[in-house]
Amino acid sequence: MSKYATAAFPAAATKALADPQLRHNLRGATSSIRAKRAEVVADLPEWEQLREQAAAIRDRGIANLDTNLEQLERNVTAAGGHVHWAKDGAEANAIVTDLIKAKGATEAIKMKSMVTEEIGLDKALAEAGISAWETDLAEMIIQLAGDKPSHIVVPAIHIARGQVRDLFAKSFDLPDLSDDPEELTAVARRILRERFMRSSVGITGANFAVAETGTIALIENEGNGRMCTTLPQTLISIVGIDKVVSQLSDLGVLLRMLPRSAVGARISTYMTMFTGVHPGDGPQEFHMVLLDNGRTKVLADPVGRQALRCIRCGACLNICPVYERVGGHAYESTYPGPIGAITAPQLAGLQEHQSLPWASSLCGACAEVCPVKIDIPRLLIHLRSRVVHETDAEPPSERVAMRLLAGILATPRRYELAQHALALGRAPLRSKHLVSALPGPISAWSGARDLPPIPQQSFRTWWTQEHTKEAGR
Repeated sequence: MSKYATAAFPAAATKALADPQLRHNLRGATSSIRAKRAEVVADLPEWEQLREQAAAIRDRGIANLDTNLEQLERNVTAAGGHVHWAKDGAEANAIVTDLIKAKGATEAIKMKSMVTEEIGLDKALAEAGISAWETDLAEMIIQLAGDKPSHIVVPAIHIARGQVRDLFAKSFDLPDLSDDPEELTAVARRILRERFMRSSVGITGANFAVAETGTIALIENEGNGRMCTTLPQTLISIVGIDKVVSQLSDLGVLLRMLPRSAVGARISTYMTMFTGVHPGDGPQEFHMVLLDNGRTKVLADPVGRQALRCIRCGACLNICPVYERVGGHAYESTYPGPIGAITAPQLAGLQEHQSLPWASSLCGACAEVCPVKIDIPRLLIHLRSRVVHETDAEPPSERVAMRLLAGILATPRRYELAQHALALGRAPLRSKHLVSALPGPISAWSGARDLPPIPQQSFRTWWTQEHTKEAGR
């Protein structure tokens, strides 16, 4: 468990900011990914047109979600697979647990999957006596450390190479292990190969699920996903219902966008697509678990539903000045960064993540890099409004202040009196031609801001005087 994941975002972010090693790790990793992304995006003069197409593809899949899901179920079943519907994480975990127990297995190998992190699958399986082995190198590191991912694509972005060496040396009793990347990778490969060969159950998520064919599409760079989808006799894929696209041809656009946006690569090392089961080739039993877990609730919001376009590339995290300084754990959500700030409050509920819509400077960089053109700043403002109106997030003092301000602005006369009062009281507040400190309960607001000095004469007063002079001539 992260040492930052115990408070709302402001408190957790404050703790994260005091960790220089964390900031160093994040700055180095995100700047490197940004540079690579910029290079490969520049290869495509049609990039903006592709973004428009990708957004339209995702919107079409979401707009026709009901018929797409029914078609997906029919095609998976026709290909020899089994489809299970889960309304929430608890139901999905129970389905997966029962499927593994029915095979008499006590362990499973897992491909990197944010949706299984979202529902806490590893913990649920452990409580049922089933070991779920993470096979992605970064996820393996996170699992050994008892930590949580802090990035959608690079889960261990907050962990330095030396820390990985110490973790492996302790976990696998290798005191002489160096921090050479090749040596560390060789250790992980040796451990994982043993698990690949003996596990009879594999678990994956999905980058996309194609309604037209019943196909699951998975993208990865290490080969562990290919192992998870070919070696076990039973394969279970947990798929958020928002991952459905209408047609196989839709992948032609999306698969050009995802690797470039995620890690700055022109193409992923492994692109795995499978449909149902094939006798004598690969898993002989396939189960798809379609997970809602709040997604239909998001769909019901005409503005908020735009978040369902997300293809989990992480580009918004890599460009975000807030994420780069505090990391993912401060968000206390499976999905951190800008996309987490608009996804977590909608999936889990505004009451639980009511501080996240404010975890942004609204600079707009996230919207500029999003490959599916999610207008994240607009959604942040929309959710801020919802938090204020639908929860008890607004402090009583702020509510009183806003009502007082509304009363002052209600009539020209009250507004003018307030201006005169401010002019009379400006002297104690003025320091070096700026208002550097406000009194009483609003002093915290001016702790990080300076205001222009309050003028002795307001524009309205000046205008009235000049108008009177003109009329008298």
